[in-house]
Amino acid sequence: MTFVFDPAQGLIIVQTELEGPSGAAILRLALDTGATSTLINAGMLLAIGCDPALSPDRLQVTTGSGVGFVPRAVLRRIVALGRNRASFPVLCHTLPTSAGVDGLLGLDFLRDHILTIDFQAGLITLQ
Repeated sequence: MTFVFDPAQGLIIVQTELEGPSGAAILRLALDTGATSTLINAGMLLAIGCDPALSPDRLQVTTGSGVGFVPRAVLRRIVALGRNRASFPVLCHTLPTSAGVDGLLGLDFLRDHILTIDFQAGLITLQ
């Protein structure tokens, strides 16, 4: 499937549906080929029933502001760019509101697919 994006904007925003134990939500995630893992804002995970505070699984991450440990939650389902993945693990981290997104869609979601980003036409395809 092919999706339109605005190549003049700073980020490529991907509409993403998440499903957790107690609900679902549609989020705005930044496509981030520099992020090895998909990351979701803590408040969004809480809203669908994934409480990061209860996660025994913590991973070390390196961000622009340093190194830290963040919880990992497992979503029932994630849908983005026409692809549906079940039992998908995501990292939980609080993003600043100035980021303007609910998280990052990382390489773990994109692996095993062909990602094409056409900046001239403003089109993105994940096959």
